[in-house]
Amino acid sequence: MKIIKKIFLCLIFIGVPYLLTAKQLVIKMATLAPEGSPWHEILVEMGQQWKEVTDGEVILRIYPGGVAGDEQDMIRKIRIGQIHAAAVTIEGMTVISAKMNVFFIPLLVESLEELDYIRAGLLPELNTDVKRNGFKILTWADVGWVYWFTDEQIILPQALQKKKLFTWAGDYHSLRLWKKAGYHPIPLAATDILPSLQTGMINAISTNPIVALSSQWFTHTPHMLDLKWGCIIGALVISNNVWQRIPVEYQSVLLEIAEETGIKVREIIPTVDRALDVMGEHGLQIHSLSPEEKEEWIRITKSFYPYIRGSLVPEEIFDKAIKLKEEFTTLKPKTKNPPN
Repeated sequence: MKIIKKIFLCLIFIGVPYLLTAKQLVIKMATLAPEGSPWHEILVEMGQQWKEVTDGEVILRIYPGGVAGDEQDMIRKIRIGQIHAAAVTIEGMTVISAKMNVFFIPLLVESLEELDYIRAGLLPELNTDVKRNGFKILTWADVGWVYWFTDEQIILPQALQKKKLFTWAGDYHSLRLWKKAGYHPIPLAATDILPSLQTGMINAISTNPIVALSSQWFTHTPHMLDLKWGCIIGALVISNNVWQRIPVEYQSVLLEIAEETGIKVREIIPTVDRALDVMGEHGLQIHSLSPEEKEEWIRITKSFYPYIRGSLVPEEIFDKAIKLKEEFTTLKPKTKNPPN
């Protein structure tokens, strides 16, 4: 009996999916999405559906709001078995595969259609790398467009150089690139963003308006530049080992539910206008660019692509992404189907 008790306690404390009954499997999923946010509610709904279709055999337990740490912490904890799955952005995905940094190329895409085309062309290579590193992508979940939020108005890139920019702690490649370009990056954990904005440690952050509202970051950065800097691309990932513990007869239906969840997350993107309206009522100012000003952002950003290639983003996948972008631009609208 003592041996059995010790084994049971070990299973709990090291975080391996454990049985509450003879057939019940608990999967711990972490996310930075705040509790009660649209993204958290969608994940909770997915968990309820998983429970229903498996007759209670698979239980998804959500840990929201960064209680499991930053996204890099989440991936590390999945690897050692403390948690088993995560809803992460590309920041977390890059810990699984450096090739995911391709989605950090600024001003790479201007529409979701363009994103779909480029990602479809890269997907076989990305999926292979993720699987080789011990993970499975349950679904992609695009969160929305990223804009610059600052403490005062900025119009041109040169003005941003005077700001103290948030960057992810542990992302040394991006840190070096920002510094090389003459900017002032400040590496922080996501949980440190709000207090750092409050104290003035940082005064500029690139983020999604809904995130800026739900996290209250906009109260300290009440100026938004109306320029799509990039798209926050998310994914639901799970340890391959844990996925294999799920009975085979349930795997396909759980994947279908996960894919539906990804679609629901993407459907949040158009609701950004409501977030902007709410923030506008509380002092947010949105600054538009003239065609010439936008072109200056594009010129400055693309001039730095050679430094991104081979340092932040592996050369081969960088080149492939740029080629796909060029293909998308030259194709007629009616033929813009993602490549096989």
